[in-house]
Amino acid sequence: MDLDQSSWEKQSITDKKGTILDVRTLEEFEISRIPNSKNIDFYNPQNFMLEIEKLDKDNNYYIYCRTGVRSANSCALMKELGFKNTFNLVGGIVEWNGKLIN
Repeated sequence: MDLDQSSWEKQSITDKKGTILDVRTLEEFEISRIPNSKNIDFYNPQNFMLEIEKLDKDNNYYIYCRTGVRSANSCALMKELGFKNTFNLVGGIVEWNGKLIN
């Protein structure tokens, strides 16, 4: 499900069963990231699938990337794999106005 910045931020902060996933490359992740996010690189498909399979499909996942494309694809893939709740940050980190770790 696509969420705008405000909804995504509000939900990801208050959701007790929520995990924030950054699906950018490790290099992008190390430059700046949203606090409390875990990096799983979408462009490394073998590792991406390995890491995704370790996650609890009943939890909620708040997913972002640079512009929202990789995260939208990640949400779609995770839905196909049986994940119940995935939330894509529309516009990605380039449009993010919230707190960042640099």
